[in-house]
This record gives sequence, C-alpha cells and structure tokens, in this order.
Amino acid sequence: MTTQQLVDQIHKKQSFLCIGLDTDLEKIPAHLLQEEDPIFAFNKAIIDATHHLCVAYKPNTAFYEAYGLKGWKSLEKTIEYLNSSYPELFTIADAKRGDIGNTSTRYAKAFFEELNFDSLTIAPYMGRDSVEPFLEFKDKHTILLALTSNAGAFDFQTQSVDGQELYKKVLETSKTYKNSENLMYVVGATKAEFLKEIRQIIPERFLLVPGVGAQGGSLEEVCRYGMNEKVGLLINSSRGIIYASDTRDFAESAAQEAQKLKNQMELLLKNR
Repeated sequence: MTTQQLVDQIHKKQSFLCIGLDTDLEKIPAHLLQEEDPIFAFNKAIIDATHHLCVAYKPNTAFYEAYGLKGWKSLEKTIEYLNSSYPELFTIADAKRGDIGNTSTRYAKAFFEELNFDSLTIAPYMGRDSVEPFLEFKDKHTILLALTSNAGAFDFQTQSVDGQELYKKVLETSKTYKNSENLMYVVGATKAEFLKEIRQIIPERFLLVPGVGAQGGSLEEVCRYGMNEKVGLLINSSRGIIYASDTRDFAESAAQEAQKLKNQMELLLKNR
C-alpha cells in the first residue's frame, strides 16, 4: 500500500484508527477456546465487526510467537484474511526487529514477502545498516521506534547526546538513510508534549501513536501537536477495543468502543 492510498482511506472513512490485535488466550472469551484455532476465531470476529471503523490493524507478533507454531499459523491466517477480505486496510507487523545486513534483509522478506504485511516496526539502535535493508522494499513501510509510550523510554530516548536528545538524533539521522521516504515513526501518545518539536524534524511522515486509552494518552493532544496536512497519524488502540467484553458479545462491544474513537476522529478531522 502506498502512503497516498492510506491517506485516501483516512479521508474516505473519516478515521485514522489502528486496532492492535494483541490476542491473548488468557483474555479472550472462554467459549472461543473450543474452536480449532481460538486466536484466529477471535481475530476474525474482531476484524469483521470493526473493519469499517478503522484504517489499519497491528498484530503484535509476541502474542503469536508465545504459542509456538500454532500461534505463528494463527498470525499467517490473520494476515491472509485481512489481505484477501479487506485489502484496503493497512497492516502493521509489530515485531520490533532490527539487525545488520543480511539478517535485516531476511526479517524484511519474512514480513514483507512471505506474510505480506504493509509495514513493520523496527528498533533503530544498531543504526543505518540495520534499517536500510527494510527500506529497499517498494510500497512497504518501515516504522522506526522514535519516542515510545512506556515509562522506561526516559532511560535512553530523552538523554542528551552532544546537546541533542537521542530520539531527535534518531529522527534527524534516519532522514539521511537511502529510501527514507518509506519511513514512518512510533511516537507514544503519553509523550504528546514532544510532538510539536518532532513535527519540526519530520513534518511530512506518518506517526504510529500507541498509548491512547488504556495507557492514558489524549487523542486531542496528539492531534493538536501531531496532525499534518495529510493527517499523518495512525492512532493505535488495542486492549481498550478488543477486550471491551469477555462474553459472547465481545465483537459487538469492540465495535462500540472503536465507534467511539472513530466519532472523535471524525470530529477532529472536520474541525482542523
């Protein structure tokens, strides 16, 4: 999917919602455990109930890898279902990969070619030669961790390096990478006060913003400081939507929570 296709979907749906599929067998409704593939059954029901309210889905691969081969099969089935049934949706593999040379290329092939995700989250700690292999894939997007929503982000990301915070160094340096137009960035909603300066460095790039809802981030604050001419935001909500209910009405409850966020987004888009 191209960036323009994503922008078109945002305007068509009046939504920039991304739904995180962090599917945990300990949290899904008990009746689904009788299914042949409980994880996929849960994901499919959530997707079918919410696809018209969002523009992206983001499976966190740890929630699948934790179950070994069965979990990986569930992930494969989920992305195949998304690509075949709802090809207009942007897909994000939240895997936080990153290694040098051929290893990064193999990670990229795994997620971009074998699984056919549109994008992949990457940790930039190892630098240019760990990121550029991901950027070589046409119409695929590398989402670089910049300033994350967790409390430990302050351990390193905001520390000063030669008079500049490290996350700003990451942003500035990444713009020099080959095919940097394929970059997006993760910026946590709990760090909304940083968005004004972030937009001065990367005014045109898309930001994947976790932390709205369960982690306490403010949608209004994120939009005030982070929205650009093309919207430029994907607001992720995981637990607040997919675990809205643990009974048989879980999919309908998820849709209700997604609708609430979508309504707020529609209003913010109209008033910007």
